[in-house]
Parts: sequence; C-alpha cells; structure tokens
Amino acid sequence: MNKLDTSVQYIKGVGPKKANFLKKLNISTVRDLMNYYPRTYEDRRSFNKLINSVDGEKINAKVCISGTATIMRPRRGLSITKIPIRDDSGTGFLVWFNQAYMKDSFKQGETIKVNGKVKRRGLDIQIYNPYYERDNGKNKMLGRIIPIYSLTEKITNKEMIKLISKTLREYLAYEEEILTEEILNKFNLLGIIQSLINIHFPKNKELYLRAKERLVFEELLVLQIGLFALKNRYNQENKGIVFKECQQVDKFIKSLSFSLTGAQKRVLEEIVEDMESDKSMNRLVQGDVGSGKTIIAVLSMLKAYHSGYQSVMMAPTEILAKQHYESINDLFRDMDIKCELLVGSISTKQKKEILNKIEEGEIDIVVGTHAIIQDGVEFCKLGLAITDEQHRFGVRQRAALSSKGENPDVLVMTATPIPRTLALILYGDLDISIIDEMPPGRKKVKTYAVGNTMKDRIYEFVRKQIIEGRQAYIVCPLVEESEKLDLKSATELYQELDEYFGDVRVGLLHGKMKAKEKDEIMMKFNNHEIDVLVSTTVIEVGVNVPNANIMVIENAERFGLAQLHQLRGRVGRGEHQSHCILINDSKSNVAKERMKIMEKSSDGFVISEKDLELRGPGEFFGTRQHGIPDLKIANIFSDMKILKVVQTLAEDIFKEDPNLKLEKYQPLRRKILSLFKDKLDEISFN
Repeated sequence: MNKLDTSVQYIKGVGPKKANFLKKLNISTVRDLMNYYPRTYEDRRSFNKLINSVDGEKINAKVCISGTATIMRPRRGLSITKIPIRDDSGTGFLVWFNQAYMKDSFKQGETIKVNGKVKRRGLDIQIYNPYYERDNGKNKMLGRIIPIYSLTEKITNKEMIKLISKTLREYLAYEEEILTEEILNKFNLLGIIQSLINIHFPKNKELYLRAKERLVFEELLVLQIGLFALKNRYNQENKGIVFKECQQVDKFIKSLSFSLTGAQKRVLEEIVEDMESDKSMNRLVQGDVGSGKTIIAVLSMLKAYHSGYQSVMMAPTEILAKQHYESINDLFRDMDIKCELLVGSISTKQKKEILNKIEEGEIDIVVGTHAIIQDGVEFCKLGLAITDEQHRFGVRQRAALSSKGENPDVLVMTATPIPRTLALILYGDLDISIIDEMPPGRKKVKTYAVGNTMKDRIYEFVRKQIIEGRQAYIVCPLVEESEKLDLKSATELYQELDEYFGDVRVGLLHGKMKAKEKDEIMMKFNNHEIDVLVSTTVIEVGVNVPNANIMVIENAERFGLAQLHQLRGRVGRGEHQSHCILINDSKSNVAKERMKIMEKSSDGFVISEKDLELRGPGEFFGTRQHGIPDLKIANIFSDMKILKVVQTLAEDIFKEDPNLKLEKYQPLRRKILSLFKDKLDEISFN
C-alpha cells in the first residue's frame, strides 16, 4: 500500500476520535491531509506599533508588560483579566475573558509578541484574547505567514497547522512527481514537493503564487486528460447503431419554409457523420437563444425514424416539452410519424396506454419530462436520446435516458452559451458542436437599462404596446416578499400592476405553482387571453410566444448576465420590433457595467465570457451536477488562463499516448485513475 494512503488516525497525536472529526472535512488519509489547502493566509511577518492599531482589525505587535494584572468580575460567570502593556508608541491592555489564570502568566518588564483583535475605546487600546509568544527565539506562529484552514468542531487552526506540518515532515518524501521534467521546464513550474511546502507554509508571496500555479496546473491537467480518457473509452467500448444514409432528410430540408444557416448545416453534418458511424454518438449542441437547435434535433429524429428506430426527447419543464411536442407534430403533419407526449400531469390510464405503445414500437418519437426516465418506461427499439436545456439535468439523468436503449446515440442541447474552454471541462465526455450563427431576418431586441425613477414611463410604454395588440413579460427575482431583500416580489407586483393597468389582462406565473396551473397560465398567454405576464425566471427556458415583444426585468442587477440573456431570448420571436428594459436598482459600478454589456451585445457567447470576467468564481455554472470530481485548488473560472494552456497540453499528450502507456506518463496515469475511481464509473486505459 502507498504510504500516502495510510489512515490519518495512525499519525501520531490523531487517533480514532480526532480522525472522525477530520473525516467531516473529507480528510481520511495522509494524502487527503497534505492536499487540504489553506482557505486564506495571515501575514504575521511584520510587527505594528500600538498607536497604528485599527479598531476591529488584528494587530501583530512586540510589547512590554508594563504593570500587574487586574481582574474584574462585572457579573456572575464573567471575569475580565487586563494586563497593561506598552511599546515606544503608546500603551494598551491585553484582555482575556474567563481566563483568570492568565493573571500570573507574565512578569513585569518582559517583552512578548502578540497577535489579536483590537478594540479601541477613545485613547484606550485593548487587544482581546491574544495569541502570544515569548521573545526567546522559539517563535512558531508569529513572524511568519500563517495558513488559515476551514475547520470543524474540536479542531483548532493551531492544531491543524501542527498536524499538517508534522505530516509534511514525515510523509512528503513519498509524494510522487506526476509531471515530466519536460513539462516542468517548459512551463517553469515548481516541483511537487516544493509546491506542497509553499502552499501550506509559504515564505513569501512569490513562492505562494508559484506553488498555487503548479498545483492548479496539475489538477486541471489530470481532470482534462481524465475526461478525454472517459470520452475515448466511451467511443471504443460503445459500438453504436449504424444509421442508414437516407435521402428523405435532404428532401425534408428542401420542403421547409426557411433555409438552414451555414452553422446549422455544419452541425447537422457532424451529427450525420456520428449517426452513420459505428461509434455511439455522444454530442453536445450549443447554440444561442433562437439559433435553431430544435430543427437540428428534428432532422436527427427523422434520420432515426427512416432507419427503423425510435427517438426520445427530454425537456426540463412540461411547458417546454409540450411546445416541442407541438412543433414536432406540426413539422411531421404530412408524414406517417407517430409522436407522443409523456409528462407527469397526464392521467394514469393515458400513461399506461402510452407506455404500452412505446414498448410495442407503435410510437416513433416520445417527447417528455423526467417522466421519461422513470421505471416502467421501456422502448422497443430506441436509437436516439436527446436532452434539451442540458444545464437543467445532471450526468445521472442523462445516463438514465440513454440506458432506455442499447447504446442509443445521444444528443445534448443547450441554449446557455459557454466558452469552449469551459465546455471541454463541463462536458468533457461529449463532442461539441456550436451553432454560432443566427437565422437571417431575426430582429435584434432593443435593450435599455434604466433606474427605478423611470418606472412610470416604462409602464406607460407597455400600456401603449398592449393597446396596439402586443403582449409583455414582466420578470421579478422572487415569488414572495422577503424580509431580507428589499425586492419587488412577483405576487406583490402582480397585484400592483393589475390595479395600475385596470382594463389590461394581467397574469401571474411562478415556480411554486403546480404544473397544471403553470400550463394553464402559459396557454392563456399563448392564446392572447393574457396581455401582461408577471413571472419569475420560470419563463427562462424555451417558451415561445411570437406576439410578446416587450420584456421588463425588475431588479436586473440580481441576475447573472447569461440569465438576463436567456430571459431576453423570450422576446424577438415575431415580426414586431422587440424591447427588453432592465430596471437596475444598484448604484455599483459593476452593476452599471453589466447593464452596459446587455445594452451593447446580443451575442450569448460574448455575454457569457463577460459574465465570467465580472462575476469571477462562483455559481456561474454549477459543476457538481456534471459529475466533475471536486477541485481542491483550481477554479475553472478564475484559472481560465491556466486552463487554456493545460487543454492544449492535454490534447498533445493524448495524441502522443492516448492510453498513457509510456513510462514517463505512468505517474500521471495512476493519479487520473485514483481521482476518477469514485466520481465517474469505468474510466480506464487500454
């Protein structure tokens, strides 16, 4: 067994009890402990004068004990021990609460080093519960950079420092260098041993940054090659269906009332090539709102049908599933293709009939929600599995859908544009196609960012458009009023606008409604029985109402740019000029800059890049649902520059040695297998 896989309980001073607490931090082995990186650092190298101390901030100071301790007991159960101190700039007190024993810890006249939080009361300077060290050359926590770790109960930062320091001394020699000499030299990277020392106990900022760069580089490289290996294994082991070449698809394209864009043609060619090969297609189609992904899915299903196979399409909401079902039915109205809708709200009797027909092969195309992946849904001959709005589904759901057939081709669609670099990580097991061209004739949505003072003018503009026969969306971030956030809730705004507009028909839609209620409201809006729809972001995905040409977004500063762009995509779908009005209630420069980006750009890929820049690390895009192993130090957003370099290197390594059989790549291979064993099943090299 590798020494680094030793249980932490066998490290001297840990034992079973403390090992259980460490387990709460996901630390089970020596390796886990060495890779448990600090969350921040405290620079205690320089010492400050008492006179320069700031109320509420920590101070690092060299002081002299200038008098005897006093103990006050203002109430039962509370003692306050005060010890007078001075330096050449002024005087102050060290203060401890309920630690009366500190009274006899110091001799008058001795010099000590202290670190603690300052409380200033006029000229009175107090340092609360300070950490101290005597000035005798045995300094351990002062005069250096101190790592600060995320902790759990019964484990202090001081204990964690001691434990990691001891572990590095005893086990660091067993750490394997997984990067070749060539890679280390080419990218000017620190070796692994120096990196681990300097990430935990950096001597200076430069060494910390170099250590971090090396560890980020390694983590992203291991992740990217692991994902390439996963895709490679999938392609090799899953011999897919070889679909027929068929003229019917070309004939159908010619019969359409519009022409495909160059980007659509290119993506369709990539899909056709996959479908006609003997490998299982596993492809992501990325395309901006309105770029025409649905027709690509429809053409793929048509090809499957003419090859004798069933297709299934899974959407995240019933509204979107119904919309897809209706548009597919409409496109295939003159053909003998049987399409059925399978959603949670249908009756048990109806569901049973549909399930029987699917199993008997009497239905060619099934469109639905999560209901499709439930037990009891059996296909006769499933050849193509499609998921729409992939970011709403996790890896397991995608796998559950494809498991309904024997290695069906998998097509994944998303209208959330993300940079290709990021897509290679988030969808590393998929081939990626991008529809980066909009159909001709689609009018740009005019976007305006305004302050709250413009509200009356905005709603008058909405009223004018309604009188002319148009419809409008008004979007809020919340369903009900929150005490914590001073935001207009959807229900409150609905009541206000219902009163304000008077004779205008106002509807309300939010995520807490039952599916049936949502569908009824959307159907009314679609049929122009509602003029103004007040909604939360439930309308973000896929609803298509061509007559709706205005979108007003309240508290626009509360949304990410990518989400604002998705919402804006709900208008601009008809012949009338569309408008998106962003009501920004924030005075911050970042919020203003974000609104300017929305006003200037209508390109989802540009907007998502800017979103990453401005928001930095954070929930731009949840990674957990994608099945990506947890990153310990790298951040796929803020470390984008390193990620780009790493991806080129990963591609080069994979071309040179896809199975990592060369001696120089053996340590890298071992690291990848250990990282992916619990996260993604069956990753392997031949």
